[in-house]
Amino acid sequence: MVVERGEKMPWYHGRTLLNLVENLETSFDRNLIDFRFPVQYVSRPQTDELHDFRGYMGQIESGAVSVGDEVVHLPSGITSKVASIVTYDGDLRTAVAPQSVCLTLEDDIDVSRGDMIVRPQNVPRIENEIEATVCWMSDSKMDPAKKYLLRHTTKQVRARIKVLRYRIDVNTLHRDEGVDQLDLNELGRVLIRVQKPLFCDDYSANRATGAFILIEESTNQTVGAGMIVKKSEPAPAPEWDF
Repeated sequence: MVVERGEKMPWYHGRTLLNLVENLETSFDRNLIDFRFPVQYVSRPQTDELHDFRGYMGQIESGAVSVGDEVVHLPSGITSKVASIVTYDGDLRTAVAPQSVCLTLEDDIDVSRGDMIVRPQNVPRIENEIEATVCWMSDSKMDPAKKYLLRHTTKQVRARIKVLRYRIDVNTLHRDEGVDQLDLNELGRVLIRVQKPLFCDDYSANRATGAFILIEESTNQTVGAGMIVKKSEPAPAPEWDF
């Protein structure tokens, strides 16, 4: 049943596994509506030929953009229009996810790594607190007293685990409340406070801007991976600061 139908399953009249895999529709896992362009690098060649060139380089995580489109820079909220879409193979009129491009804008805006360029009528959430389902990936237990680094798209910020709402039993999906730590390979719903705002979407709507990893500052080890969800309820104010 993998490549061809077998004689041992005469009752099965469906397609083979290989045929299903080869014809699997994969476009549904890519968001082509919400334009999200996290800036990875600001290009300023400062050569005689390109003395006033200012381009914003990165990968289009979702959606599409064309020359002349109105865009907004986050976090400043300043709007401009796309002047050109530059690539190694030449300029484009339109670019779509997951292409890596260099955008130039009609206006000079103070843009840096970790900022995001989006459409004015379709902006992500701007959050200092995110709720997420986290998979813990470290032998050292999750510790709310620790400071972590949170990497989201091209942005890296300091973060603290504000609340562990519950742990998820992976076998029964039962919610274990009243716990304050996660161990290796455990799942939990957490509320995370970040030092600088994130430009994010729910993971169910946009995987690129809905996912993040947690890094332990002292070892630079990736200790957790998370998927952002809608907040369920407010949490008490923390007793700590960054």
